Amino acid sequence: MTEFLSLFSYAFIQRALIVGTLISLCSALLGVSLVLKRYSMIGDGLSHVGFGALAVAAALGLTPLYVAVPVVIIAAMLLLRLNSSSKLKGDSAIAIISTAALAAGVIIVSKSGTNTDLSNYMFGSILSISKADTVLSVILSVIVALLFILFYHKIFAVTFDEDFARATGTRVSLYNTLLAVLTSVTVVIGMRMMGTLLVSSLIIFPPLSAIRLCKTFRSVTVTAALLSAVCFLSGLFISYELSFPTGATIVLTNLFVLILSFIIKKIKDGIKRKSTSSDN
Repeated sequence: MTEFLSLFSYAFIQRALIVGTLISLCSALLGVSLVLKRYSMIGDGLSHVGFGALAVAAALGLTPLYVAVPVVIIAAMLLLRLNSSSKLKGDSAIAIISTAALAAGVIIVSKSGTNTDLSNYMFGSILSISKADTVLSVILSVIVALLFILFYHKIFAVTFDEDFARATGTRVSLYNTLLAVLTSVTVVIGMRMMGTLLVSSLIIFPPLSAIRLCKTFRSVTVTAALLSAVCFLSGLFISYELSFPTGATIVLTNLFVLILSFIIKKIKDGIKRKSTSSDN
């Protein structure tokens, strides 16, 4: 434990903690709405698009985040447009865009002639985050969190009942677009930590756990954010102690908490049923 704490004196560990914690919080905040809207797999689709964008950036020698962020935002807008059409819905649109982008990215990397390690893109490399990536990630994460807090009530309305929100004058398409853009930014900066194949877990697991433990939207949102941060820190510690891959360990830590939340929910329901039957 003492040896682990001594690692905090290293700059790359400090960068990993800062970026990882912020990404975990933002992913959980946005994930609550995405899970409740049954659109949580958008994170997986956008991460595949991000892989293609990162591959292009690597091939052209450009800064990855500066290329990936606008490309993934455009992809999110396209997904919304396809989802709103009658010809192509949610999961089909995500599957088409994500698989095409992933295939294009693999081809670009293989033909670029650069020494690009695909495993870093696929599974992440949190300890290789550069200072420039850290600064940009912090700025984008703070913007995402502030915008979510600022438009919290509108996002809440759009999440639960779009028709009612539209009837009350809320610009549903605008706030759906905002949610998609914020998710795009979060996914891109999270890919550096978790990789293409694992980053969507940050959006899905904490909200699902929080939904089992809490009843109101506000309490679910706060609990999801806290669980996400705790799972990140726990996963980072476990990965160091057992020499496991960081991203995969964080995912399994989130899975353990999700299973635990199901058990707690079942116990609470059992106690409630017994209390009800005894009253009768």
